[in-house]
Amino acid sequence: MIAEPTFALTFETAVGYLACRGFDACSLRVSELSGGVSNIVLLVEHGASGERFVLKQALPQLRVQQEWFSDIRRIFIESAGLRAVAPMLPEGAVPTVLFEDRPNYLFAMTAAEAGAEAWKSRLLAGECDTRIAEAAASMLARMVRQSWQSATMAKSFANLSIFEELRLDPYYGRLADLYPELSQYLEELIATCRTRRVSLVHGDFSPKNILVRDGRAMLIDFEVLHYGDPSFDAAFLLNHLLLKTFAGVEGAPRLAIAFWNALMDELPHAPWFTAGTIAHLGGLLLARMDGKSPAEYITDANRKDEIRAFARDLILRPPATVEAVWERYGATH
Repeated sequence: MIAEPTFALTFETAVGYLACRGFDACSLRVSELSGGVSNIVLLVEHGASGERFVLKQALPQLRVQQEWFSDIRRIFIESAGLRAVAPMLPEGAVPTVLFEDRPNYLFAMTAAEAGAEAWKSRLLAGECDTRIAEAAASMLARMVRQSWQSATMAKSFANLSIFEELRLDPYYGRLADLYPELSQYLEELIATCRTRRVSLVHGDFSPKNILVRDGRAMLIDFEVLHYGDPSFDAAFLLNHLLLKTFAGVEGAPRLAIAFWNALMDELPHAPWFTAGTIAHLGGLLLARMDGKSPAEYITDANRKDEIRAFARDLILRPPATVEAVWERYGATH
């Protein structure tokens, strides 16, 4: 049984909480960070120099329309993941853990530098910077390469329960209920995620979790980290760029190909990786229409139906290459 936290982190309670931990309450400035549905995330600035850090506490129920719960102990998967991944990536590419409050399922970490923005925001504003796509590919490739067939990482991040709660069930499981004719395909995707265990997998490798400034990138939100199938991460990022393509972001196809080419240049050779990525891409695209976490910026009913049809076509007629996914899109637009 999970013990309930004794303290609920909010904008209003944060200053008192930090004062009890020895911070000068008069020097603290707290603001809420947006974009997440599964945690309370606050930015704290303090001192004359405006030093910055982030407080994060897991929520047991996600803030979405459908009922969706998850084990709050996932917060410590994230803090452990940050510590594990930091040596694999360039300095500053992930936050540094500052302290943990285990009874309250909360931890503090360094913040991105002032002025950093989520890559998602820049994409939706029409910005097309291939440096960011290539930086994302490099981070993912390093994480995969340096954890490849690692017995230590396999043991440390063997638990798939949070990935099941936050990805497999609300994405693929939900679709299997809605599309029984695709259930075998979706069940095979789930089975592959459970059995192909070769490297670390971020599990939420999305433009909203890549903070950028001046061509540099920081990767955040490691609560779904596990040891598993890295083609899921590649497909997760490509799926967001495919959705941006449907949303009319002109440079999204170029970013997708830049990301994929850079990733292929650095990854360990795995003959199944391309096919695995494309298989996940079809499922993830459909899940962002009809799973528990629909893409909030796709609102037109006709566009949603178009995406559903494209996703089904990827599932039933998978192309041989990632490039061919965007060629197929271009052939109909």
